[in-house]
Amino acid sequence: MAQTGKFGRRIGALAAFGAISAALAGCHTAGEVTGSTYPVDLRDRHPIVLANGPRVLDVFVDAPRGVSERERADLAAFLAEYRRYGQGPLLAQVPKGVRNAAATRAAVERIRATAGVRIALSTYEPADPALASPIRLSFTRLQAKVGSTCGLWPQDLGVADPEFSMANQPYWNLGCATQSNFAAQVADPVDLVRGRQPTAPDTGRRMYNIEKLRQGQDPSTNYRTDERTVRQGVSE
Repeated sequence: MAQTGKFGRRIGALAAFGAISAALAGCHTAGEVTGSTYPVDLRDRHPIVLANGPRVLDVFVDAPRGVSERERADLAAFLAEYRRYGQGPLLAQVPKGVRNAAATRAAVERIRATAGVRIALSTYEPADPALASPIRLSFTRLQAKVGSTCGLWPQDLGVADPEFSMANQPYWNLGCATQSNFAAQVADPVDLVRGRQPTAPDTGRRMYNIEKLRQGQDPSTNYRTDERTVRQGVSE
């Protein structure tokens, strides 16, 4: 009888423990999993965002020639970008105390004449006057960039973290450089948000093609190459 009583008390204790566990389990709420987990898709890990930022062009002055042909071409492209996308004034930081001061002043005047807009001038002191000290042009525009920080390695890809290695998951930094390069190549960042409005159709070309079809003729364009004619991208 004593053994039966002890067995009954044990059963009662287990039942009470089960009831308390069930009550506590009912109070549990699902939470976000944090720690070493992160999105698998690189577009979620390293999203491309739009933000206003500086665009900078360093114009290097050649003492004998002032602004070289290469610099003039880069300057023309930079100014065209400013006229289309620039916000606020065009800034120019001019080095002072340099050896080619006369050529630098001539280059500044050439830049102002080429720009055709007002330029806010300021000066800066080069850290080493013996080194090349460019005229730094800058303006603000809407740009696309990666919202996260590249170069972070929260996990060791070697043998130090076997659990992560065996999971065969993409590491955090994977795709960050690709996203950054893609964002830097976008001419108009708004294209990442929405498509452009369609342009007007070529009515003249459309009527020409319709007339050809009415006459039973092929309206496709013949592209003449050196030795053969290519029609619609297929060699004849």
